[in-house]
Amino acid sequence: MECLQELRSFGGTQKVFRHSSTSTRCDMEFAVFDPHPDIVASKPALFYLSGLTCTWANVAEKAGAQRFAAEHGMLLVMPDTSPRGLQLAGEDDDYDFGSGAGFYINATQAPWSNHYRMFDYVTTELPRIVAAELGGDSDRFGITGHSMGGHGALISALKCPDVFHSCSAFAPISHPTQCPWGEKAFTGYLGQDRSSWTQWDACELAQSTTFSGPILVDQGDADPFLKTQLKPQQLQAAFDQAGLSVQLRMHKGYDHSYYFIASFMGDHLRHHAQLLSP
Repeated sequence: MECLQELRSFGGTQKVFRHSSTSTRCDMEFAVFDPHPDIVASKPALFYLSGLTCTWANVAEKAGAQRFAAEHGMLLVMPDTSPRGLQLAGEDDDYDFGSGAGFYINATQAPWSNHYRMFDYVTTELPRIVAAELGGDSDRFGITGHSMGGHGALISALKCPDVFHSCSAFAPISHPTQCPWGEKAFTGYLGQDRSSWTQWDACELAQSTTFSGPILVDQGDADPFLKTQLKPQQLQAAFDQAGLSVQLRMHKGYDHSYYFIASFMGDHLRHHAQLLSP
């Protein structure tokens, strides 16, 4: 791994790494905030998955999460949202498909299937790196994210409860098989057979997961994507039917931006710190 950047923040270090990924078969970048780089003991780690068009930099620079991670002695791990620079046809044509829009699934359709395996990257490869090289305690990993990344956080926790022991989400794409963003991405990455899509939809996974929660979800009621793309009430209904614990908090006047995320980031770090305490 190559360290591209190292800065001081809230008494800790904010680093950016580049490495050759076995999951995506290309170089990937991710950021890590370590609140106590001089402490050798393993630390809990929160993985934050960003949304459409984002890189690791959006949350690292806008969310104010380092302050709260420092308070709780927690690593903050911030991966990119897709492979980059592969020169695939259509890779950079749209904001909601290809670069910056990996949707945290494993693609099965060519040419995406050779590289767009973000689920494996987030749930297997990156956790191993964090545990082996960055001081993360693999028994105390949590996951959160925003929008597309909220979807990624939910499916990662529901499908891999042995990896992630806490979960939350900001304005997640709750039912991607039933919204335009998800339908476009899943058609391109997974093909026309909609039955193959359900394994990547939190509302569908709720019926079979062994993840026990509780899950915290925050959503602004002034979010322009609320009714057409995000559909949190469907997530609430699916979780209620499955007997899963989700706390859906609706916030008056908040939109989809990082102003919204920064407003409630402290609550999410506290949620994970409580669940990941030794």
